[in-house]
Amino acid sequence: MSELHYLQATVHESMRLYPPVQHDSKFCLNDDVLPDKTFVKSGTRVTYHPYAMGRMAEIWGLDCLEFKPERWLKDGVFFQADPYNYPVFQAGLRVCMGKEMALMELKCVALSLVRRFHFDLALPSHEVTPRFSPGLTAAFSGGLPVLVRKI
Repeated sequence: MSELHYLQATVHESMRLYPPVQHDSKFCLNDDVLPDKTFVKSGTRVTYHPYAMGRMAEIWGLDCLEFKPERWLKDGVFFQADPYNYPVFQAGLRVCMGKEMALMELKCVALSLVRRFHFDLALPSHEVTPRFSPGLTAAFSGGLPVLVRKI
């Protein structure tokens, strides 16, 4: 599984554009200063938005709205982006303890599905615009209509 670099890149690129948690907040326990020199007073709620961050040209380049797993590869090998720019699993001392297990489970399910089935969009791609439903965890409003054929 560790040698499937393109699969790893595809999973990360999918979650960059469609993170499982759209936004999250933390509360500052003590006065602090962020890396950009912003002062944060004790008790302040700081919210970050992985959904929006995944679409920022300042972080991901002018092609930030494109699905490009290749952005996660160097010479065909997966490399991890700065977790502060890609906070899908949070970052620093608060990084998700279940990150590696979640990624392994996701890759196992994806592999088992693509080995057994062929998937096509049910509508022409220019008619498909996935939209997030508001909520704590991400879901597509109305789902994503696909046609499935057993291989």
